[in-house]
Parts: sequence; C-alpha cells; structure tokens
Amino acid sequence: MYFNNIPNIQYDQKPIRYPFSESDYVTAKNFFRRFKINDDVFSDVVYFKKYTIKDRERLDALSLKFYGSVDYDWVLALTNNIINPLFDMPLSEYTFRKIGEDQYGEQEFYSGIHHYETHEVKAGYKIDGIDVIALEGGLVVDQDFYDGTFTYWNGNQYETENGNALCKVVTNLEYEQSKNEKNREIFILKERYLEPFVNDFISNNYYKRSNSYISKKLKTSGI
Repeated sequence: MYFNNIPNIQYDQKPIRYPFSESDYVTAKNFFRRFKINDDVFSDVVYFKKYTIKDRERLDALSLKFYGSVDYDWVLALTNNIINPLFDMPLSEYTFRKIGEDQYGEQEFYSGIHHYETHEVKAGYKIDGIDVIALEGGLVVDQDFYDGTFTYWNGNQYETENGNALCKVVTNLEYEQSKNEKNREIFILKERYLEPFVNDFISNNYYKRSNSYISKKLKTSGI
C-alpha cells in the first residue's frame, strides 16, 4: 500500500535518435519525497499512545494487532521514523550480541569502555528555593574528567572531588543495550486517526502543476 501511494518520476535516460529531439524515459518511484511528522504531535496523547515492542515483534504483526490488517506497517514506520527495520527496531538477543561482537570484537564488546557519564551533583544551597546543580547528571565526559578532579562552589567555599566519584563507566555492551531498549518504545497512532492520516499522506504525495508536471502522480526530471 505504501509503495502504491509514492508518486512516480520519469528520468530522461538517453536521446532516441538524431537530432535528439526525443528522449527515452525510465519511470521510477520518487523516494526523495519524504513525509515528515512534526515532533510536537507526539506530545499530544489524543493522537498517539506508547507501546513497548516485545522480542521478535515485527511491524506487520503490530499493524495487524492495532489496525486489524498487516497493510499499515508503513504507517508505523513513518510515525516512528523507522527507515531500516534491521537497525531501527529492537534486535533479538542473538542478533544483538552477534552484531556487537562483530562491531567491537568479542572481549571489547562486553568489557570495553564506551564513555563515562556523570551523576547529578547538588551544590548544597538553594536560590529562590531551588537546589543549585553543580554538575548535571547524564553528561558524557572523557577519561580526562574521570581521572581528574572537579571543583564547585557549595555556597560557603569551593569543594573539590575526584572525577571517578562523580561519574560512572559505561561499557560498550551497556551503551548498545540502552540504544536497543530505546528502540522498543514506539508511538502507535490511535485507530480512529488512521484513515485521516492515510488520506493526508496520499494527498501530500500528489504533484503540483509545474513545467515537469504530467499528472498528479507523475512528473519528469531530466538527467
């Protein structure tokens, strides 16, 4: 269904005969047209609900589960910006470890350090009733920070602490696991908004009249 709604484009491939007043054309799907959803929409629970993908669940199975048909897997892909299901969907445990070991090497994948990540450090005093944060949590820092020291004002004097007490080591395994788990959280367009979404997608893929216009689903493009 998705491919049927992608408009076509005619590429000027080569001239047919001298004096080259005519050309031979190749018709292909115009995949350069992208349908982008405004990120602000996802903050409105009226349209979407969150879902956690289980192991080995595919988009066609989710389409059947929520929309009663496998034909709307492309809606799930578009609404979650899934371009390559192999990497944008959660990997099975076997595939996850196989790819990780191939990418990093077996030993480096399980024990190698990917980066260091800070803990939140409160300065110890407040401004307008709000705690002053000396160091934000979740910041990615390098080994120099981890091996060094960090100095901050506690409201009365400066304090200095070792970097390794203020951040944690994140291994390659932990980093890749975190990415894989994030891929489990997707947005499901509520069923009552499915038909308007599909109709909007179709109409947005119609060409507007121009010099290259042939029909609402076909235009030319010279090479």
